[in-house]
Amino acid sequence: MFGQDPTIKAEAPRQKKIMVLGLGNILNHDEGAGVYALKELQQIAPAEIKSRAELIDGGVLGMDLLPYVERATHLLILDAVDGGFEPGQVLEYENDEMQLFYHGRISWHQLGFQEVLAMAKVRGKFPEEVHLIGVQPKDISTGLGLSVEMKKAVREMARRGLEVLMKWLEET
Repeated sequence: MFGQDPTIKAEAPRQKKIMVLGLGNILNHDEGAGVYALKELQQIAPAEIKSRAELIDGGVLGMDLLPYVERATHLLILDAVDGGFEPGQVLEYENDEMQLFYHGRISWHQLGFQEVLAMAKVRGKFPEEVHLIGVQPKDISTGLGLSVEMKKAVREMARRGLEVLMKWLEET
């Protein structure tokens, strides 16, 4: 009498789908850090990671990234983050902490990506796990290439991203 209604079927758990998004505009120096970190991650990641996680250069695609976010159960974001820290400082946010990151924006693509995350949440298709690895940029003016401070930081972002991915893959 007080048990579960037998006409209601339990929803099957989603199969784990890991996505990595490298975000940023490589035409604005350090603002492209997420894209550069993704390329570094592609170079250092073992074949198992590459076969089980989808690594996507999201650039400044904004809302076009919604299908990727909604398919993911685990979403790793690599991006430049303006938190007022020393240039090259690597920052990490997980799940609910993401709101802290999106209160301060440094570029138009972040506004677009904030809307992507909000849309996925409203539609009930938000990933179970979200992890942001960001870096404080030094120079986001128009131009190609990273500042000296960012080159080491991008390698650190990729290394930390690999650790997060390995942890997710080890979870049952």
